[in-house]
Amino acid sequence: MTQSTPITVPRGLKNVIVTDTAIGDVRGEEGFYHYRQYDATELARTARFEDVWHLMIYGELPDAAASERFARRIGELRVLDGTTVDLLRSVVTPDVEPLAALRVALATAGITERPLFDLPEADRIHAALRYAAIAPTVIAAAHRLARGLDVVDADPAAEHTADYLRMATGNTADDAVSALQTYLVTTIDHGFNASTFAGRVVASSGSDMTSSILGALGAFLGPLHGGAPGRALAALEEIGDPSNTRDWVRGKVAGGEVIMGFGHAVYRTHDPRAELLKEVVTTRYDSPLVRQAAAVEAEIETAINEFKPGRRLYANVEFYAGVLMSEVGLPPEMFTPTFGVARIVGWTANILEQAAERKIIRPVARYVGPEPSRTASSRTTADA
Repeated sequence: MTQSTPITVPRGLKNVIVTDTAIGDVRGEEGFYHYRQYDATELARTARFEDVWHLMIYGELPDAAASERFARRIGELRVLDGTTVDLLRSVVTPDVEPLAALRVALATAGITERPLFDLPEADRIHAALRYAAIAPTVIAAAHRLARGLDVVDADPAAEHTADYLRMATGNTADDAVSALQTYLVTTIDHGFNASTFAGRVVASSGSDMTSSILGALGAFLGPLHGGAPGRALAALEEIGDPSNTRDWVRGKVAGGEVIMGFGHAVYRTHDPRAELLKEVVTTRYDSPLVRQAAAVEAEIETAINEFKPGRRLYANVEFYAGVLMSEVGLPPEMFTPTFGVARIVGWTANILEQAAERKIIRPVARYVGPEPSRTASSRTTADA
């Protein structure tokens, strides 16, 4: 039996197709992305979060009756059991971040879970819905507990976005819920990003749903991925008056630093998510923060063109995500967790798709270390 010749690919697997998917795609040169066969930004404008969730899991938007059944099911699953609430009360301190608490809660909830490899499809889907549904409840509870407040129970009759915002901040205003829902739908999925790929790698081994989600969550926690919205808002605070932007950019470029909130690994034009969120915040909110963000965005693009001619860097989704979440009452420490409330739906859809393939992802690496010395016994065995 002969071994196939390895293929050398770019670092980070950039532009390497590793599998087929029916979940969605990102067309970076066009500034377009979609969920299944639907324009994702159009869904974010018109559809409620639960209906897009149904699309991601089942492959179709639900009719009115199916929509209500699915929303009712998600509402029931969103309620935490007493054991999980007691666990959170015992582990969450002011130093524990909400996504760290989610890791603990998911690991505990799935401690007796069977591998996806051994589960029928209906059970795999139930696990996906269960863990994605409790994420906002756990995150909101952990946020409150870290601030010395008690847990606010989920309302199974409420819509997913509205219940999350209520549990986390107490804000029940329709305009805030609508704005946040737009953001959440916008960020459910986005191609084979690092966290989605990590979740699929774990799922490819036949592992359980919680382990697969935790693999995705581990990648998501990195500042180059899910941690960016808070850092983009911090940049606005650092810049202050938009007239300071040019000098600020010059310093970042000279120091070789990343300009958080700008540029994307896939898009080579305007990020459609950023464009949509900019539209939402600039049409709904007339605040100093919104005005500053719009002015700074324009100044950064101009300065980058000056200091890095030929580079096409535009605002990405994180730049306006932090602005939007601030406007609906979420503090910076909840930006990445809120991103996670949406992205866990995309992770679970991808995990289900990968589990159905029943094929392990097993690439190879090129060894570049010192040449190993072979012992006499290994030479004899190898040469035999």
